[in-house]
Amino acid sequence: MARVLMVIAPDQFRDEEYAEPRDVLLSCGAEVVTASIAPGPCRGKLGMIARADVAIGEVQAADYDAVVFIGGGGSSIYFDDPAAQTLASDSLHEGHTTAAICIAPSILAHAGLLKGRRVTAFASQESDLIAHGATCTGSPLEIDGAIITANGPEAAHGFGVAIADAIGLN
Repeated sequence: MARVLMVIAPDQFRDEEYAEPRDVLLSCGAEVVTASIAPGPCRGKLGMIARADVAIGEVQAADYDAVVFIGGGGSSIYFDDPAAQTLASDSLHEGHTTAAICIAPSILAHAGLLKGRRVTAFASQESDLIAHGATCTGSPLEIDGAIITANGPEAAHGFGVAIADAIGLN
């Protein structure tokens, strides 16, 4: 069974960007584990309550087929977070699917993973991604090798499908 780690902020993650890809992955048979700063309830921007199963600092990328960073304003806490950067870097370097949506691609950029990559993100992050060497396409969804990025809530379902495809679930 494929295992997917979804990383959300403890507060102000984007509800649809978590729920829609999670639903796609679960419907395809994946085991989905949710991580945040600490285990326990996390609140989405639109009021969704999600439960983090584990703390981001306690997980290993090697245990998952994909590591997915969910956006929303709260995810900026991970931009310069050493645990988030290590998780993203380890995931990619182990050949696993590494994905981010909305503003979360900046986590990958700050981890040094997007230099020379074609990516997309919420428009507010484009200058940050370019400053870190990425090529921003403005598309709803981009796949560049093992990196999958999406630009926001409208792309959430397709983002989930792309992750499922990348880890062989579709």
